[in-house]
Amino acid sequence: MQTYISILRGINVSGQKKIQMTDLKMLYEDLKFKNVTTYIQSGNIIFEANKQRDEALAKKIENAITEKYHFHVPVIIRSIEEMKNTLVVNPLLKEPNVVIEKLHVTFLEELPDKAKVDNIKDIDYSPDKFIIIGKEIFLYCPNGYGITKLSNNFFENKLKVNATTRNWKTVNKLVEMADNLL
Repeated sequence: MQTYISILRGINVSGQKKIQMTDLKMLYEDLKFKNVTTYIQSGNIIFEANKQRDEALAKKIENAITEKYHFHVPVIIRSIEEMKNTLVVNPLLKEPNVVIEKLHVTFLEELPDKAKVDNIKDIDYSPDKFIIIGKEIFLYCPNGYGITKLSNNFFENKLKVNATTRNWKTVNKLVEMADNLL
């Protein structure tokens, strides 16, 4: 069995695409996933499943959600190893005077096209900043994520991949919770 973390895009935001976490947990259990645990109301689920490709796993979950709730929710999957790596490689942690509470990670569904990354890597929305490494975008938004131009929609439009963002505290908590399953 492999430990995975699924991060759902856009549920329970402003009353849209409402899914109770207890219902979501049952849906995952119905898919035969083990040790299903949710974290807060925004669609963070830790679970164990037979090792498989992230894309296949995400599609299975997306299809089950669509069938049950009649709306589409993008699902982004990371293994526990990938999430631990995210914690280690965050280059913004080395920046001077970084306020940890203002750090975020935007998770991309797949590796973005290099040309698209090159087209945006020098965009400057100071004081906000971002660094793209693989399928993660590390964000620092000193005035708050709620007002940054570096939103999920910005990255989805520019990179043409699904994305969802979590604050640094949530990313750390998900890894901690997943570690407790091992």
